Amino acid sequence: MTKPIPDKAEVALEFWDKFYSGTFERSSRFEATFDANGVGLILERTGAPETRKSVHIHMHYGLFADVLEQLAATAGHIPQDHPSRDHLVNSVKSLHRAVESLGATSSQGC
Repeated sequence: MTKPIPDKAEVALEFWDKFYSGTFERSSRFEATFDANGVGLILERTGAPETRKSVHIHMHYGLFADVLEQLAATAGHIPQDHPSRDHLVNSVKSLHRAVESLGATSSQGC
């Protein structure tokens, strides 16, 4: 199930002979999921063929955990008055509760 992008995402992909970049804004959609091996993220802009584009990213759990640790280490760069700060804090808490509850669920089934 995709959801509208409430803000903005910018993507750049660089190869030795090519450079691609794109922006996904409010008219775009995203999907983020966990699967058996890791985390998937899809950013998608629909519309006319000349403006349509998508980015698919999949990270295994170990890399995703390292990304989260690095984000935690640099969280001090988020301005105190940034309008998305509370949303970010609440979302991180929600992820924490969801992942922690998996351990409680599996241990209850034993």
